Amino acid sequence: MNDQLKYLTRRAASGLMTRREFVGRAGALGVSALAATTMLSTAVKAAGPVKGGTFRMGLQGGSTTDSMDPALATNTVAVALIRMWGEPLVELTDDGGLQGKVAESFEASADAKTWTFTVRQGIAFSNGKEVTAEDVAMTIDRHSGEDTKSGALGLLRDIKDVRTEGRNVIIELNNANADLPYLMSDYHLIIQPGGGKDAPDAAIGTGPYIMKSIDMGVRFVAEKNPNYWGDLGHAETIELVVINDNTARVAALQSGQVDLIDRVPPRTAGLVSRAPGVTVASTAGPGHYVFIAHRNTAPFDNNDLMMALKYGMNRQEMVDKVLFGYGSVGNDTPINAAYPLYTEMEQREYDPEKAAEYFKKSGHEGPVLLRTSDNSFPGAPDAAALFQQSLAAAGIELEIKREPNDGYWSEVWNNKPFCTSYWGGRPTQDQMFTTAYLSTADWNDTRFFNEKFDKTLIAARAELDEGKRKQMYADMGSTLRDEGGLICPMFNDFIDAYTDNLGGWVEGVAGFSMMNGYAAQRMWVNA
Repeated sequence: MNDQLKYLTRRAASGLMTRREFVGRAGALGVSALAATTMLSTAVKAAGPVKGGTFRMGLQGGSTTDSMDPALATNTVAVALIRMWGEPLVELTDDGGLQGKVAESFEASADAKTWTFTVRQGIAFSNGKEVTAEDVAMTIDRHSGEDTKSGALGLLRDIKDVRTEGRNVIIELNNANADLPYLMSDYHLIIQPGGGKDAPDAAIGTGPYIMKSIDMGVRFVAEKNPNYWGDLGHAETIELVVINDNTARVAALQSGQVDLIDRVPPRTAGLVSRAPGVTVASTAGPGHYVFIAHRNTAPFDNNDLMMALKYGMNRQEMVDKVLFGYGSVGNDTPINAAYPLYTEMEQREYDPEKAAEYFKKSGHEGPVLLRTSDNSFPGAPDAAALFQQSLAAAGIELEIKREPNDGYWSEVWNNKPFCTSYWGGRPTQDQMFTTAYLSTADWNDTRFFNEKFDKTLIAARAELDEGKRKQMYADMGSTLRDEGGLICPMFNDFIDAYTDNLGGWVEGVAGFSMMNGYAAQRMWVNA
């Protein structure tokens, strides 16, 4: 590297030159854009995080009906906020493994029925209180009680007993579960003082920030937590603004009102990436856009009608016209190749003749009502319109009702019998199936009740033969595909965008969007 290129790299890495300017100047020196980007990333990492400043985010998904209680978190905004002020026992690593958070270590008995989590020594909540094993046990108890409304309840139903011994929290299960630590990484299971039983929405946890201003569905401000034990949280202040309108969210990024946005509309992602000083980051993973029907509610309790709807959807057209290349075709299961024990199944294709046959066999008459909104996933109303057109070719009438963005996750999703929605996915098949398809899961948003499926899921947790376990998950996937209320046309890439005001983005992080929801804690504001 010549001296001039070294000089330019140092200036860009320190924030004195934009990425675009650096790539252009490097190009004039004969360096390709790819090589220049790699050089800059290496230099930024070598320079290390910059401390201080205000990190501004504009996110989609928030609502005035949201709560700071992690048990009730249902959308991207809620997850981003939880990551600021709280932590679970364990968390995913960038490559999908596990690392300790509130727990510094964990181990299982030989039969995987008893797990011991050791609470990290000397860490405190943001109110200064030391974290104890009793806080952890009470947190698990709050989320697993029969009267809880926690989204993690389905993950915890197999717990037989929780007790403490010094700094150890010992969890006994009714059945062996080799994936229990992954379940404990669920974003609902934030460790709170006294388990959060007295004040579940107080936003007091062990995270790197303290909430200073809360205006549900509008704006949030967080400041550094002086008691934080870890190395996350480089900015002094984080401002999170809810911007549900796609055009307004992109405009806020391009005008410099915010530094990072999520859910860039695939239709405009290419255009956004060409804006000066803006980087669009696309991450493939387990996220999927869905149409969900309650299988215990007419007319969706009729499997012939469900099959008519499934064969009446043109998935490839939807991927082409809604995702614009930022994703892949779904197959009416929540599992894709992002999962470790994935098995490919025969792809269900659009077949209007077969859809018409199933519809006639169902005996249903009249239109089918579908509810949607932009808040359910980017391009959802367009996807609904495409579904309407593809069904029409089979003689099936789809009535579309567009719902308000605000309140969609409390009034429509998991309440109305047929609507558009999305799932960010989960680290393992067991966690995905347990969260949404186990009969007793509170987030069983398709009202799928199948005794054989439940028994196979529980048996798979204890199966140590990987080949047998893989086949069990494949069988469950086939059952969901043919009998479930999930119509999954596409797996979406997570598309986020940030400006040159920020440094520290890491490509390909496992989990949810925005580096598994940790962008605000891991990125920094350039000087």
